[in-house]
Amino acid sequence: MSAVGVESTYDYVIVGGGTAGNTIGSRLAEAGLSVAIIEAGSFYEIESPTRSTVPAGYNLLVGSDPENVNVPVDWGIVTVPQAGANGRRLLYAQGSCFGGSGTTGSYDQWATLVEDDSYKWDNILPFFKKSVQFTPPGTSKRFQNATTLFRPEAFEKDSTGPIQVSYTNYVSPFATWMKAGMEAVGTPVTEDFSSGHLLGTQYNPSTINPIDETRSSSDMFLSSLPITSKLHIYPDTLVKKIAFDGNKRATGIDVETAGQEYHLRAAREVIVCAGAFHSPQILMVSGIGPENTLNSLNIPILADLPGVGQNMWDHPFFAPSHRVSLETETRMANDKLYYLEQGVEYAIAHEGSWTNAQELLGWERIPYSHRLRLSQSTIDDLSRFPNDWPEVEFLPANGFVGNFSDLMGQQPADEYQYASILGVLVSPTSRGNVTIRSNSTSELPIVSPNWLTTKTDMEVAVALYRRLREIWQSGPLQSISVGNLSYPLHQDQSDEEIIQYIRDSLMPLWHPACTCKMGVRSDPMAVVDSHARVYGVDRLRVVDASAFPLLPPGHPQSTVYMLAEKIAHSIISHLEEK
Repeated sequence: MSAVGVESTYDYVIVGGGTAGNTIGSRLAEAGLSVAIIEAGSFYEIESPTRSTVPAGYNLLVGSDPENVNVPVDWGIVTVPQAGANGRRLLYAQGSCFGGSGTTGSYDQWATLVEDDSYKWDNILPFFKKSVQFTPPGTSKRFQNATTLFRPEAFEKDSTGPIQVSYTNYVSPFATWMKAGMEAVGTPVTEDFSSGHLLGTQYNPSTINPIDETRSSSDMFLSSLPITSKLHIYPDTLVKKIAFDGNKRATGIDVETAGQEYHLRAAREVIVCAGAFHSPQILMVSGIGPENTLNSLNIPILADLPGVGQNMWDHPFFAPSHRVSLETETRMANDKLYYLEQGVEYAIAHEGSWTNAQELLGWERIPYSHRLRLSQSTIDDLSRFPNDWPEVEFLPANGFVGNFSDLMGQQPADEYQYASILGVLVSPTSRGNVTIRSNSTSELPIVSPNWLTTKTDMEVAVALYRRLREIWQSGPLQSISVGNLSYPLHQDQSDEEIIQYIRDSLMPLWHPACTCKMGVRSDPMAVVDSHARVYGVDRLRVVDASAFPLLPPGHPQSTVYMLAEKIAHSIISHLEEK
């Protein structure tokens, strides 16, 4: 912690204390550099322990309803009305889930786009491994039919990285049946999702401490540092803008803590790690962004970069639900005693459903039988992705999902149990954007994901829905289904009816990226180079998911760790060469 209101100088000033910021800040501090991390929020373990440290906490409390905001740990960003979601405004909770690093082809494409072979899979693999400490699944506590394959070599042997990666002690009965259903319709079982290959289905690891089954996050980087390190934390502190000298060199940041404004100086660099929504906002209020936007708000232009806030990728999903003859989280929502019993089991034995954040994943390309219904233009669009890039993803949801407005609050109280399968678009062609409403970071940015605004995405979504129905109609899942599909109610639907259902229930998987995209200088939409340095100015970088040139098909958390580790290594190596 640092003295509020004191104008201090650090070698590096990091804006944002999340996945990327804590990682890169800690690595720089380990190298003996003085570092300040400025975070608008506080410590999640204190502000919202159930939601943030219990693996299942986030799943239990999240939803798309704009009124469903967990204020202490969430910004409360609500999208503008979305045409692809039938005009709905959706709460965009900013969470993360470890699950799949992406594919070798996706990173080779990244390297091609930024003209830097250091981003090819073999070259970035060490940075994926560096952050984590892997523990194999606890087979004595998991169901026998939840045995998981894994490749130890996907993780660094004897690694002592601060991020604990392991498997949940509890696997829901529905997940085991869903896995069997996917196998029955031809989805192969894969060894793991951490070796550059995603196609197939398997139980997945999560960022969970195997000792006490609590969430392991980037804060572990901070707690692992010696007390003598030169790292200083500024919680509950809002960054107002980045300061520059007459040569367009970043010299520090203006901040505000508890109503008190002051300045923090950066002797070497300012590194922005505020995420896909706030990183472009901070750049724009500081004079870096699209000329028209800055002029409209009377913000002096420091660097006209049209790509700031543009090119937003995201992974939207929807989830048909069924009544099932298994115990699911529907009971937890309707049986308070059972809910408390699960909490006690978690607290005492570190077992039970509360240990479960996400347990099973599956990825595939649209199968041939469904691909036949796609137009040639959609086939052409999908062909632009590498061959190993899946087009859709599947996840189990151990309850009724509906339109995801309030995951626990909308569980039916009709004495039935429900389960759902999430279908996710991971090869989207629609692009969203982020912009600002004023020159103040105290006002939230304007977010428009623009989901399902291309013909390709709509056709893939319809094919994905039909594939979900096929999985539900497989022998294993039919054996546990009670009656027909529960949501949506219609069984035999036209494409138009399916599209209406999808737009009524669409939600994001909280993977926004690419709003400060990495690219070559000749790319008019590029914001940073392959070293994450912002074009048009000096001593300023952006290191988080906003800097991705593309959104890999896996879950982005591990890629954010990789990028932060890679850029930190590059900075330290450059300093050591001097």
